[in-house]
Amino acid sequence: MDVENHTWKILVVDDEPRNLKVMQQILKDKHGLVFARDGEKALEAVEKHRPDLILLDVMMPGIDGYEVCRRLKSNPDTAGIPVIFVTAMEDVENEARGFDLGAVDYITKPVSRAVVLARVATHLVLYDNKRALEEQVAERTRELEQSRREAIFMLGEAGHYNDTDTGVHIWRMADYAGAIAREINWKVEDAALLEIAAPMHDTGKIGIPDAILKKPGKLDSDEWVVMKTHSAIGASILSKSNSPMFKMAADIAHYHHEKWDGSGYPYGLKGNDIPLSARLVAIADVFDALTMRRPYKEPWSEEDALAEIMKGSGAHFDPELTRAFRNIIPEISRIRAYWEKA
Repeated sequence: MDVENHTWKILVVDDEPRNLKVMQQILKDKHGLVFARDGEKALEAVEKHRPDLILLDVMMPGIDGYEVCRRLKSNPDTAGIPVIFVTAMEDVENEARGFDLGAVDYITKPVSRAVVLARVATHLVLYDNKRALEEQVAERTRELEQSRREAIFMLGEAGHYNDTDTGVHIWRMADYAGAIAREINWKVEDAALLEIAAPMHDTGKIGIPDAILKKPGKLDSDEWVVMKTHSAIGASILSKSNSPMFKMAADIAHYHHEKWDGSGYPYGLKGNDIPLSARLVAIADVFDALTMRRPYKEPWSEEDALAEIMKGSGAHFDPELTRAFRNIIPEISRIRAYWEKA
């Protein structure tokens, strides 16, 4: 940005009208100005005008400049605005207090035109550079997050590339899992993490031969042995990262075929020994599979699929989670309708 030709907005705070007039004469030709005569009005002006810089008197009736600065710096929305104290107080102790509160500079009274213009120009340049850098970092962070999500989506799709699971099964199922998680009072950010991790539950199918994945009929016992290895393959692939999201994805891939009563695979885990994320995905995955059209079956109705989930409560599925799932069937229906239009 061309700082010299940009009109900056500066808030000048002082309880003496004479001092405000002096600052107006010095700055009016270069900057847009807002004025306040006490601390309360200063805070109101910041909220309303969001100035680029604040010239703040220290000694004022009511809320003094130090308290104004403290409140501004404690608010994430205003913490970045540079504050320059303008005061007749010159002792080092008071200067240190101002800097400790987050002020960037001091100007002493009576003010010098040259000093005011120089200090204001310097800190506006610094402020502009800092803001530009923060915008670049934010943009780079958005790009990295988008790349991460795209990589996750591709990994999820890869797990089903040679499978008969088609369409948006993995994304719809992930939305179901997130809805159940929220129903049992998971934190919003944890439920969102689950929705990102869940689509990778069958990543391990990458390692299963096409002849097994695409077999139109039922698998024989030897083929089932091979098919069951996809959970360990997926966990092995996804556990290469230490990020919370991939750790959750690895757990889901490894254990989403375990059953509450211990009759599942690969380890025959029971009850709460099965990670909660995998128990959530197990319900969402089976429900979605039942309501999907496959080459070898027609889709089940939601009512019949729900009845099957409830029938498996305490055997295949966690009883608490099946109750939570039943409670949110209207939400599940909305999610299903959304993905049918996608």
